[in-house]
Amino acid sequence: MRNTSMWWIMILVMLIIDLYIFIAIRSSLFAYASNRNRTLFSIIYWSITLLSLGVVLIVPNLPATEAGRFRRSILYTIIFALFLGKILAAVFFLFDDIRRLAQWVGGKLFSSNNEVGEVSGADSETISRSNFLTWLGIAAGGTIFSSLIYGLSNKYNYKIKRVTLSFPNLPDAFKGFRMIQISDIHSGSFNNKAAVNKGIDMILKENADVIVFTGDLVNNIATEMDAYTDIFSRLKAPMGVFSTLGNHDYGDYHNWRSPQEKAANLEQLKRIHGQIGWRLLLDEHLPLEKNGAQIGLIGVQNISGKIRFHSYGNMAKAMQGAEKYPFKILLSHDPSHWDAEVNKKYPDVDLMLSGHTHGMQFGVEIPGLKWSPVQYVYKQWAGLYEKGKQKLYVNRGYGFIGYPGRVGILPEITVFEFK
Repeated sequence: MRNTSMWWIMILVMLIIDLYIFIAIRSSLFAYASNRNRTLFSIIYWSITLLSLGVVLIVPNLPATEAGRFRRSILYTIIFALFLGKILAAVFFLFDDIRRLAQWVGGKLFSSNNEVGEVSGADSETISRSNFLTWLGIAAGGTIFSSLIYGLSNKYNYKIKRVTLSFPNLPDAFKGFRMIQISDIHSGSFNNKAAVNKGIDMILKENADVIVFTGDLVNNIATEMDAYTDIFSRLKAPMGVFSTLGNHDYGDYHNWRSPQEKAANLEQLKRIHGQIGWRLLLDEHLPLEKNGAQIGLIGVQNISGKIRFHSYGNMAKAMQGAEKYPFKILLSHDPSHWDAEVNKKYPDVDLMLSGHTHGMQFGVEIPGLKWSPVQYVYKQWAGLYEKGKQKLYVNRGYGFIGYPGRVGILPEITVFEFK
């Protein structure tokens, strides 16, 4: 009942925003238009609005098949992009209305100081809207809408990021050592096996010494991997493939019938890691050996520095006995773990590898500019970070969740070379 009420409240809010935008555009750009053009604009505008609301009402009833889920996500994205574009446009219209209100109040105050019988310009005529701000609002809204629609084509547009890392305490035998990191697969969001497979081909062509995965294999349910075990089992490396768990892997965002069902789902997911040939690290460490030298690979269950994400891992347990390694790499899904615990209590962890943020799947990365809304939540959200002798790398994610696309922040395969 509560969800139904929230649904209708959301629709009401959408209608109010639509009405405000309609009035703003009609009174500005169509103020002196012919009745025919004003009527045509009204028909087109409200037809799009009503169609959008109809989709919002119909989409939840689409079949719960893979095809149905995909159609639902695409339609929701289109509606969300349209709604977000309207909100952004409304910000400009609101700014214009505040300007008009200030001008009207100023005119009233000025007129009150005039002699009796004088009439100010603000009293004698309507303060018109700014066509410039109206067009600016439409352009801004149109840009965000078209960007989100374009981003639908980028969800499988895998990019290889090459990162060279230098550490003074790295054993000589590991100079030139190559490691690949992927993260945040979210197999429950996939709908194109061939596209996912091309990403695996890109990984295998790199011929890395080791491959690591830093969590979120599924969205919620272990069976989401059923259609993709054959694809991800292709990942092989001379030193092995190693993995850890992310916040989505625990099933915290699914309505389970019982705690036992949730626990069974997690155990099934752990078995899947083994079935596809990945060594799942659960608060433990193991050696990577090359030419007689060893470095330590440590993996923890999800540990977050954010209150809203549950922490399952035990860093102290994972580090027990790891002091014998001259160089240590930590796999920890959530990058907030770095500031919350790692660089405060474990200065001998040389490199931490994370994912989790996806770079919000939306942002700008061009020379001289790196921005995403997620940076206001996560201090470390994509790429390489350093503090003292320690380094953190945050992978932008292999898959996607929620928004079935990417704008500016593309799916990532990270290739590290150590010096």
